[in-house]
Amino acid sequence: MDKEIKKSKKTVGEGVGFERIRRITGYLVGTLDRFNNAKKAEVNDRVTHATK
Repeated sequence: MDKEIKKSKKTVGEGVGFERIRRITGYLVGTLDRFNNAKKAEVNDRVTHATK
């Protein structure tokens, strides 16, 4: 019975559009369009942490 319930339930947030937001030098940004080369380099130099 539990398996039937799990199949019918929708995951929270499923189907909701999400834009990536990053914090760069204290600013929350979605895109890097307006940032100079130094701030773009900061993004490229960051360490990516693995998620489960």
